[in-house]
Amino acid sequence: MPNVNIKINGKELSVPSDYTILQAAKSAGIYVPTLCYLKEINEIAACRICLVEVKGARSLAASCVYPVNEGMEVFTDTPAVRESRKGNLELILSNHNRKCLSCVRSGNCELQELAQVYGIGDESVYDGEFSRAATDDSTPWLVRDNSKCILCRRCVGACDNQTVSVLSTSARGFDTHISSAFEKPLADTPCIGCGQCVVSCPTGALRERDATDDVYDALSDPEKIVIVHPAPSIRATLGEEFGLPVGTNVTGKLAASLRRLGFDKVFDTDFGADLTIIEEANEFIGRVKNGGVLPMITSCSPGWIKFCEHFYPEFIPNLSSCKSPQQMTGAIIKSWYAQENNIDPKNIVVVAVMPCVAKKFEKERPNQGGEYGSDTDIVLTTRELARMLRRGHIDFNSLPDEEFDPALGMSTGAASIFGATGGVMEAALRTAADWITGEDISSIEYKEIRGTDGVKVAQYKVGDLTVKVAVASGTKNARALLERVKAGEEFHFIEIMACPGGCVNGGGQPLQSAAVRNFTDLKTLRASALYSDDEGLTLRKSHQSPVVKKLYDEFLEKPGSHKAHELLHTEYVERGSKLRV
Repeated sequence: MPNVNIKINGKELSVPSDYTILQAAKSAGIYVPTLCYLKEINEIAACRICLVEVKGARSLAASCVYPVNEGMEVFTDTPAVRESRKGNLELILSNHNRKCLSCVRSGNCELQELAQVYGIGDESVYDGEFSRAATDDSTPWLVRDNSKCILCRRCVGACDNQTVSVLSTSARGFDTHISSAFEKPLADTPCIGCGQCVVSCPTGALRERDATDDVYDALSDPEKIVIVHPAPSIRATLGEEFGLPVGTNVTGKLAASLRRLGFDKVFDTDFGADLTIIEEANEFIGRVKNGGVLPMITSCSPGWIKFCEHFYPEFIPNLSSCKSPQQMTGAIIKSWYAQENNIDPKNIVVVAVMPCVAKKFEKERPNQGGEYGSDTDIVLTTRELARMLRRGHIDFNSLPDEEFDPALGMSTGAASIFGATGGVMEAALRTAADWITGEDISSIEYKEIRGTDGVKVAQYKVGDLTVKVAVASGTKNARALLERVKAGEEFHFIEIMACPGGCVNGGGQPLQSAAVRNFTDLKTLRASALYSDDEGLTLRKSHQSPVVKKLYDEFLEKPGSHKAHELLHTEYVERGSKLRV
């Protein structure tokens, strides 16, 4: 791509000719505020906050979409620019619920930050009527509050990017608002609960359904034993909530902080990830050897499962019957762990800390429990855990590193990489390859399926078997891959994650502003922490875990046993667009 020569605020630059003014400014370290713009998701220049002056132009230009050209001269902070931005912010705020103190996004709201920067007070310059502002709390996973919506349409862009498209703008003019088709509640739509709309929203118009009070109630009940376990990706993201650089591994502080909150036991969902791999690899080998349905598709992402049930029910037989690590961990806590420690499982409350709002839906699915009750009682997102730590005045960054509790606190490197796209596939291949060949294979890094590309395809020789695998993250890419399968392309094993980049980019992860999201590769930085964790561990294959071996020897008998199927496997249902969740 050839470069062009431009000036921004008097600074001479040479930038690629396909850049926008916003990209060119960023490359020179010059800040231009944005509100509606979200790279590759929402590039519509609707909010008019990124306006700049272009010498010779008749009006101010929206820098997020305005292309650079040779000899262009740009000014990003003139009196006219500042006045325009402030005026546009005041207009946005004139129709906005300004009860910031009670808003979950207070202190981490892009609109609030801009209002402070441009000196806008609590009182509106423009008094008058407010537009319709309905609240939709019909789902178990998120709440949509239109009184805080600024019509930036970032949620619509995110939902469209997932090819789910249950959110859109409705009506015109002053009555314009975000809604589902025919004003249906989200529970009556094919919303998959991926939460990408939540992490895209710049304000408090979208948030997860908060379960922190349920945790506090459980912790206060002397009759209950409250056990918590965080997902693999949480250790790579929680630090962002406390100002640490993106990609910081906070495993030790995570375990320590959960103890400070008062949980009776602090286990690790990585244990459940190892267990998932054992069952999944066994199921895959069984399908290959016995003529089962192929390709087998992973089942640990509840957003992807719901997407499949709504949009591709013909692939339900392809789904692995394995429960997710969240549910497997809960099932083992309420069965084996309870039995080993003479605890009535009805007195156990299992709290899972997850990167995903769809996990709140998953715990309520049928066949996700047993005679002991539900596998999982409460699900917190990374953000909810951070709020609890702040409410408890826990100085996270000063905590000493601590280990997870034994028994369900030991795991392998294979479990660590679960949170990155391709990680489940790589972990499964490490175990499946050993079992198929009967050898302890030393080459265990399947780097062809790493990285954040939407779809990755690779082929591996495992003994006498040639295994063709594919990995997709983001349901847009899942749709593209499934269409290839329908067209006749053959695969043996497919991993799909609902969220682009996998769990490290889940809808329950820390919120980063557009200023960060547009120019920082969050997915890669967060995933790198998980791969580093894997590399630093002695045991890197799930079937090598001594705790998992003990579990099978003493309780489950063997992978795929009747007992294992009772506790660790599930079923799926075909959903129509009119079916309530």
